[in-house]
Amino acid sequence: MSPVNLSAWLGRSQTFDDPLDAGHAKRIAATLSCPMPEAGDSLSALWHWCYFLESVPLAEIGLDGHPERGGFLPPADNRNRMWAGGRVTFEGELKIGVPARKTSTIKNIQEKQGKTGSLLFVTLTHEVEQLGQRVILEEQDIVYREPSPPKLIGTELPPVAQWQRTIEPTPVLLFRYSAITFNGHRIHYDYPYVTKQEGYPGLVVHGPMLATFMLQTFQAAHPQAKLKHFNYRGLRPMVCPTPFEVAGTVQAPGEAQLWVSQGGTLAHQAQLTFE
Repeated sequence: MSPVNLSAWLGRSQTFDDPLDAGHAKRIAATLSCPMPEAGDSLSALWHWCYFLESVPLAEIGLDGHPERGGFLPPADNRNRMWAGGRVTFEGELKIGVPARKTSTIKNIQEKQGKTGSLLFVTLTHEVEQLGQRVILEEQDIVYREPSPPKLIGTELPPVAQWQRTIEPTPVLLFRYSAITFNGHRIHYDYPYVTKQEGYPGLVVHGPMLATFMLQTFQAAHPQAKLKHFNYRGLRPMVCPTPFEVAGTVQAPGEAQLWVSQGGTLAHQAQLTFE
């Protein structure tokens, strides 16, 4: 266990206001190969991850490119950070160009022993409000793992897909997604760092971008569906530039299983409820 009293971070909260600028929505659309939106349009699902961004000075950035730990998030020195998964409830639609607010709170901190060493799990809750109404309720799981060889080989075969899309994760795509999310994590764009410091064979594809592609691909196949709840998690990292498949199937009325596979095995998966 860490000698630091991590319970002191429980309940910490921070709030960000954002005008949901239409110009930034166009940058997101260009990055994700979507039609260009306009002010007043609904913000596409999970694009709120590209807003409410913390502007941390360079002097306060750690070796991995993230803000130094021990501020809002608890300290986890000498560990590698990963976006493990989360749960999103869509209670309404955000409108582009209408000011909104996101409040984030540390809900849980737990240390576990994994196969490759100690793992520190931090769960955040995010509430996004617009015009006085909550629109999105979210839980996000972050894991800090001790340095160890990453698990890159999957074992579980994907289900039979009803819809599927193949995406080639180029370095430019990864760099641009880092840019629109103001994400300085070096594993996504710094080849010498990611290979020499964190042990990956290449640039790592963003977990949030994969989750976004899963919903985007579902909505292309079901344009009339109204999203309700999205539960997603990463099984293993995926490395650029190997192509991957984004796919899914409807299991029952209003219930879909979504996934990302690479090399014939699952890498990320999600459950979605919809109307």
